Amino acid sequence: MSGSDLASRLDSSVALLRQKVPNGFTPRVGVVLGSGLGAFGDTLEEGKKLPYGEVGFPASSIVGHAGNLCVGYVGSGAARVPVACMQGRVHSYEGHSPDRVVFAVRALARWGCEAFVLTNAAGGVNGALEPGDLMLLSDHLNLMGWNPLTGPNDDALGARFVDLTRAYDPELRQRAHQAAVKEGVVLREGVYCALSGPTYETPAEIRMFRTLGADAVGMSTVPEVLALRHLGKRVVAISCITNKGAGLTQGVLDHAEVQETANRTRDKFVGVLTRLIASL
Repeated sequence: MSGSDLASRLDSSVALLRQKVPNGFTPRVGVVLGSGLGAFGDTLEEGKKLPYGEVGFPASSIVGHAGNLCVGYVGSGAARVPVACMQGRVHSYEGHSPDRVVFAVRALARWGCEAFVLTNAAGGVNGALEPGDLMLLSDHLNLMGWNPLTGPNDDALGARFVDLTRAYDPELRQRAHQAAVKEGVVLREGVYCALSGPTYETPAEIRMFRTLGADAVGMSTVPEVLALRHLGKRVVAISCITNKGAGLTQGVLDHAEVQETANRTRDKFVGVLTRLIASL
């Protein structure tokens, strides 16, 4: 796909969004909610929920990804923030192309979002992380084997080569810590390792990732970060640690455990996100 084709498709998506969400609503903050973490989208003030199919977004086939775009507000008065919140995302292992994986966040950026809060469910690689912990991403390792910026580049969208020295915005990370303190929540911080999935990792791979400096591992988020930084948008990301990595316990891994832990963490997760977004 050429850069001009991408820009045209994004503009068509934004036109559809404006048609579906009238009265001049323009989101300033975009949110992506990972596996089992969609509850936040239901808390928006004056909220409206649109299935992805109605706005031209690809829908996930994975349990825990509802596939709705929620629009509304966080906060009140002068601090009221217009938000576009994705309940779920698509993944390359579902058969989606790199362009499709990041299309929705690109469209939200084109619509008006200047900052993004990305979330995911992740496995703990660092033995100090326990299921139910929240971890702020300080950096990442991209071991997915692909990059959404591969292919023709449209200079009107962003530079050919993107600096990732501060991929995760330092100011937004500081605000996330402040939000967590106000909620009485311990917010860890660490490096996220992204893999293509859909298989979970082997114990040997978990040991390797830890040697490489990873604290958590998952199958998403990094492509969105790359696409958004290409567009010059500010990004902060939080993982919900839903399980320990393979070999760190005697148990086996399954998606039901991921969902159960995410549901158990719902209240503190929603609290931190609400305070963080209101501060933006």
